[in-house]
Amino acid sequence: MTSIKTETIEIDDCKLNIRRVGRGRPLLWLHGTDGLAEWPALIERLGEQHEVIAPDHPGFGDSTVPGWMADVSDLAYLYLDLLKRFGLERVDVVGHSLGGWIALEMAVRQTQRMASLALIAPAGIHVKGASKRDIFMIDPDEQARLAYADSALAEAAAIRASAGKYQEMAIANRVASARFGWNPRFHNPRLERWLHRVDVPTLVMWGNEDRIFAPEHAEAFMRAIPGSRLAMVEKAGHMPHMERLDETHRVLAQFLAR
Repeated sequence: MTSIKTETIEIDDCKLNIRRVGRGRPLLWLHGTDGLAEWPALIERLGEQHEVIAPDHPGFGDSTVPGWMADVSDLAYLYLDLLKRFGLERVDVVGHSLGGWIALEMAVRQTQRMASLALIAPAGIHVKGASKRDIFMIDPDEQARLAYADSALAEAAAIRASAGKYQEMAIANRVASARFGWNPRFHNPRLERWLHRVDVPTLVMWGNEDRIFAPEHAEAFMRAIPGSRLAMVEKAGHMPHMERLDETHRVLAQFLAR
């Protein structure tokens, strides 16, 4: 494993825990509702060409959440302030699930410091008729099981999620997820109206067997974001970067090297 540097910074009344890995053009990794308890191997791969900056969202991991922080728009402004604090320019932003939603809320506000946007099964919009699993109504082990298309990987993920050392973190992650995605469930009714403002190259990736957010969401994002590209990952669920690492990395690396 590549050496990981960890730091905690005070920003916007929040103690933000940040990990950095690799060297090269900066890349901001925004995690999903599962947090970063399991360090994705994709980050290691991306670190071969980029300096990956991976914060714990407020309320997740070792980051604190101030009382005033109420929704994903607050997270968007937080990370825009983070890019400014670090003096970063032309940053590639990669977000999974909740992290993809945050990335989109950043992009509709300001892309001045962003070079590109890569969204892996992002939340953020409601698509009429497309299924979306309510993760607050199922146990963490069932959520982990549903996140994978491969039955063996799904069962292994469920076993990990029910292990004692993960249960406390899973509860904390769920509380934080509820803070930002409870009502309405994991979308902003006004976001789709403003997706035309995303003016950086955008890649939308989706597992073709996603049982958390149905793949129909992918085409809706592509239609709403001007010039965006769609990449479906075969035999993958909601975690294509974990389940189909090589394919996900290949597509993402080609996009980032454009």
